[in-house]
Amino acid sequence: MCLNFKSRRREPQKSKQCVCPELRRYRHSTPAHVFHTPGFREKYCSVHIKTWEFCFGITRPITDPSTSRPVALRSAHDEVKEIHKYKVKPTTAQCRMMPLDFVFVIDSSRSIRPSDYEKVKTFISNLLQFLRVAPEHTRVGLLQYGSEVQNEFSLNTYSTNAEVQRAVKSMQHLATGTMTGLALQYTMDTAFTEEQGARPAELLIPRIAMVVTDGRPQDEVEDIAAQARQAGIQIFAIGVGRVDMNTLQSIGSEPHSEHVHLVANFSQMESLISVFQSKLCGERDMCEVVNHRCEHMCVSSPASYRCKCRSGYVLNPDGKTCRAEDMCAEVEHGCQHICANIPKGYECRCRPGYQLTIDNKTCNQIDYCDLGLHKCEQDCISIPESYICKCGKGYVLNPDKHSCRKIDHCADGKHGCEQEFENTEKACVCKCKKGFKLRPDGKTCQKIDYCEKYGCEQESVSTEHSCVCKCRGGYSLRPDGKTCKKTDHCAAGAHGCEQEFESTENACVCKCRTGFRLKADGKSCQSLDLCRTVTHGCEHLCVNTNDSYVCKCFEGFTLAEDGKSCKKPDCNSGVIDVVFVIDGSKSLGPANFELVKQFVNTIVDAFDVSRSGTHVGLIQYSTKVRNEFSLDQFSSARDVKQAVSRMQYMGRGSLTGSALRHMFESSFSPLEGARPNVQRVSIVFTDGRSQDDVSEWATRAKESGVIVYALGVGKAVEQELKEIASEPNEKHLFYTEDFGKMGEITEKLKETLRICKVDQSQCECENLMLFQTDVNEKLKMMMKNIEALTKKVKLLENQDSRR
Repeated sequence: MCLNFKSRRREPQKSKQCVCPELRRYRHSTPAHVFHTPGFREKYCSVHIKTWEFCFGITRPITDPSTSRPVALRSAHDEVKEIHKYKVKPTTAQCRMMPLDFVFVIDSSRSIRPSDYEKVKTFISNLLQFLRVAPEHTRVGLLQYGSEVQNEFSLNTYSTNAEVQRAVKSMQHLATGTMTGLALQYTMDTAFTEEQGARPAELLIPRIAMVVTDGRPQDEVEDIAAQARQAGIQIFAIGVGRVDMNTLQSIGSEPHSEHVHLVANFSQMESLISVFQSKLCGERDMCEVVNHRCEHMCVSSPASYRCKCRSGYVLNPDGKTCRAEDMCAEVEHGCQHICANIPKGYECRCRPGYQLTIDNKTCNQIDYCDLGLHKCEQDCISIPESYICKCGKGYVLNPDKHSCRKIDHCADGKHGCEQEFENTEKACVCKCKKGFKLRPDGKTCQKIDYCEKYGCEQESVSTEHSCVCKCRGGYSLRPDGKTCKKTDHCAAGAHGCEQEFESTENACVCKCRTGFRLKADGKSCQSLDLCRTVTHGCEHLCVNTNDSYVCKCFEGFTLAEDGKSCKKPDCNSGVIDVVFVIDGSKSLGPANFELVKQFVNTIVDAFDVSRSGTHVGLIQYSTKVRNEFSLDQFSSARDVKQAVSRMQYMGRGSLTGSALRHMFESSFSPLEGARPNVQRVSIVFTDGRSQDDVSEWATRAKESGVIVYALGVGKAVEQELKEIASEPNEKHLFYTEDFGKMGEITEKLKETLRICKVDQSQCECENLMLFQTDVNEKLKMMMKNIEALTKKVKLLENQDSRR
C-alpha cells in the first residue's frame, strides 16, 4: 500500500488513493479497468520509490494483496515490466458489439507534424481492428478538416474493414487551419444523413462521432456541438497536447469521464485503444444498468445512453421528459384560418364554407352557385356552407324556393285607370289610347292637340297622331313643313330644262334623272350609265366608272382573263367576318385551354387576315362573357395570334347560350367592326353541357345569315352541338373524344372553309377607281353650284339696272 503523509513525521496515514506523483502522471494514459486492478497502484508506486524518503518515510514494506506477504523491492526496470502485464493490448480479433454508424472527425491542421499525422492514422487503423465493418453491422465514415472540410469517405462508401484500412492509409495531410466548428456542422448536416449512408433514426442505430484534435479551434464549437448532441449524435472528444479541457468538454457528450480524453502527445494515443475497446465492445445495455429516468424511450449506445420521444413529441431541455410537438406554435405556418398539428408536422385547414387554395395555406369561400347544382331559375346567391335562390325585379320566389313568378300589380283591380293599364316591375301604370295623353293625376286621359304649340306659319290641321301645316292659296309649304313660300319659279314653263326641274325659293333649277348628269349649260343632261347605253359584254355585272365601265362577277366568282366572263374559283371568298366563341369553363382545365388557343391560331393561319380580307374577333365565356377582341381591332394574322396567346383562362361555369346571344347581338354589330354585305362566320368551341339554353340564340344567329360551325370535345353533348351548328350538320359539326385528337378537327375545318387569298392589288385598284369617281362627281356638282350662283348674280344685276 502507498501511504500519504501530511507532514514529514513518520506517522503514516492511510489514503483511499495513492498520491505518488508518478502514479498521478501515469493515470492519464492508463485505462480505467487497468488502473483499478487490485495491486496495480501499489506495484506502480513501489517502482518509483527508490528511497524511503520518496513517500515521506514509509515505515512498513509493500505487501502483495493476493498473499498478504511482503514484496521485495526490485529495480525500476523490472517493476515497469511487471506493470505492463496489467495493460490491455490491442487485439486483432473483432469483438461482439451492437451495430454502429461511426464517423471519424480528424484534425489535419498545420500544427500537426507529418510524423504525428501518421500516428493518428495508426491509431485509427488499430481502432478499426475490432470493429465489424459491414453494411448490416458497423458502417464507418471519415472526414478531416483544416480551414475547410474534406470528406475522405462516407458511411456507405466501403463495406469491409480492409477497404476502410486502405482508405485511411492513403489519406493526405491538409496542413491548413483548425475549423473544428465547421467540421462538426458538416458531420451533423451531411455525414449522418441517409444519403451519405446513415441508417434511419427510427432503427435506433447509435450514431458515434470521434473527434481528434491537437489545438484551439479557430471558430465557434460549443453551440454546434450542442446541436449535434441534441440531434442524437454521441461525440467522443480526444485532445492531444495543449488542448484546453473546457473546449474538449464543450464538444464531448455527457458524462465527460466517459467521452472526453486528453493525452500528452500523439505517441500516448495508443494507450486509448484498450479504453475504447472496452467501451465499444461492452455488451452492457446501459438503459438496463442505470436509472435513466427517460419518460418515453431509452436508447443504449457504447458507454452511454440517450432518451428519445415517441413520434409527435420532442425532448425537453432536461434531456429526459417529453412534450407534445406543437409545430403550429414553433414555426411560421402562414395558415390563413386554422393550423392543425399532425404526426411529423402540421397542416392548414379552413373554416366551414371555405376551401384550401393551391398554396395549401390560404382559403377561398366556396361558391356553391358556381358548382352548377343550385337549380335556381333566376339568381343564385352563395352563402357559407350553402346557397339561396333570389328573383329579379318584378318577380317573387315560389314556395319551392327555386322558381320565380312575375308580380301582377294590376291583378287586384284597384288601379283606377280610365283607359288602359300596364303591369311593370314596380307598379301598375295607367296608359292612354292613341290621340290621348295622361293627365297629371296619372289615371285619367285627355285628347291631344298637336297643333297647340306646333308653330305653323299660316294654317294647321290636327290629325289623330300629329299636326299638319298648310299654306293659303298662292303659297306653297316649304320643306320645313311649317313655313310657306310665295310663287313657283318654274310655273311659267320658260326654264328650258331637258329632263326635270325644281322650283327653289328664288329660282327654277334644272335637274337630271338618275343615271344622268347636268351639263355645263345647266339645262341639258348627259348619261352616266354607259353600261346601259353601250354593249358592254359583261357576263355578270357592268359597273360604270368616270368615263368608262368595268365588268365584275357575283360573289363566289372571279373575272376571267378576257375581263368580261366569270368563273367559279376552287376556294371560298377570303372576305369574311369570323367570330370565335371559346368555352373557358373550369371543366376544360388550364392545360387543355392552351391546346384550344393553339387550335384557334392554326385556324387563323387559314384565313387571309387583312383590312380588305378576313376580319377576326373572339369572345371567351364561362359564367360570364368576355370580349377578348372585336372584328375591327386587328388587321394581320400575327396581331390576332398574339392576342389569342395572351388570353387568360376564366375557369368557371359554362353558359353557352349567353355567349351565343353576345355573338349575335354585339360581336356582329357595326359598333364592333362588322362590315355590311360581308359573309359572317362563327366558330363555337365547347367541351361540355351548357348550363343554359342554346337553341334560341343559335337559331336567331343562323336566321340572320351567320354560318355557325360547332366544335365539341370530350363531354360535349351531341344534341346541343346540332342545335348550334348550321345545316347540313355533316359540314358544320365536328366532334372528337379527347384534346389529343384536336388536330383532326383542325384539318377538317380548314378543308371545309378553303379560304381564298384576297388579291390586294385588285382591291387597291378598285378603291382608287371608286375614289376618282367620287371626286369627279363632287367636282361636277361644285361646278353646277358655281354656275347657278353666277346666274343669280346676273339676275340681281339686271334687276338693279332696271330700277
